[in-house]
Amino acid sequence: MGEHPQVAAYRAARAAAGTPPLYTQTLAQARAADLAAIRAGGGAVEQVHEVRDTHVPGPGGDLLLRIHRPASSGPLPTLVYLFGGGWTLGSVDTADGICRRLANAVPCQVVTVGYRLAPEHPFPAAVHDCHAAVRWIAQHPVEFGTDPERIAVGGDSAGGNLAAAVTLLARETGGPRIAAQVLVYPNTDQTTDPVGDDDPTLFNRRSVAWYRGHYLVDPADAYDPLASPLLAAHLGGLPPALVVTAERDPLREEGERYAHRLREAGVPTTLSRYAGMIHGFFAMPASFDDGRRAQDEVAAFLRDRFGSPPVPPSGARHVDG
Repeated sequence: MGEHPQVAAYRAARAAAGTPPLYTQTLAQARAADLAAIRAGGGAVEQVHEVRDTHVPGPGGDLLLRIHRPASSGPLPTLVYLFGGGWTLGSVDTADGICRRLANAVPCQVVTVGYRLAPEHPFPAAVHDCHAAVRWIAQHPVEFGTDPERIAVGGDSAGGNLAAAVTLLARETGGPRIAAQVLVYPNTDQTTDPVGDDDPTLFNRRSVAWYRGHYLVDPADAYDPLASPLLAAHLGGLPPALVVTAERDPLREEGERYAHRLREAGVPTTLSRYAGMIHGFFAMPASFDDGRRAQDEVAAFLRDRFGSPPVPPSGARHVDG
């Protein structure tokens, strides 16, 4: 099968514009360019009943949380969503479009965490920030209007890595209870070289190395399961999972290996691979129709895990075995 037409159009537009790869820019330039690209590809901003910012205590100081809440007078199931950006880029603004759409589509409350970024705050700062935020939300259900029995974690790319790490940390430290995990093209193994080419118009192997270099100051940290969840000795007892991968993503193989290991450990796991798609498609539904389909699949999965009737997703190929 040839290149997906929307991917071809995306690559051509970036090549024509002379868009430099993020890994060739300064941190400040890359952070601004990343947010601008996601906003451009995210499409129209959905309105939700309430969006507000608050702060909670974290291991390195107060943590910013952005709360997206649909209309409801009672406690809501809550997704804690962790933004992507290679632990180096991104902010609560990066994930705002995704959070708004999922809040409406599930519906549920969606809270995103302003965790500390590398290289200013390398591994494991982000993991502990995210776990602290999930724990705080679970322990303060009245303050957050949360049903503490229906808390999920999720994220894309580095956010997927952090979500997986949070479930491991919650299991090892006695909580909080997490009802589900959503891992969208997650990094799961920092010890191996990713696959694919070095096409400068796309997220590629050089991108992966650039992000890792900022996050993992000590190369030995790559072998810590909180950095590489695939290396955890056992994965039993973790929350039911949806793992979304993109066929043309250098992280696809490690994401799919993690899904297979979850299944082998007895964790109910759905693995969906989007044919022809590239890393980042989930956050850019205005550029990729499959981005919207994948967001719909996440919403359907969460409805099911939160106890609402599931809606059949479309556009993905469920990968079994």
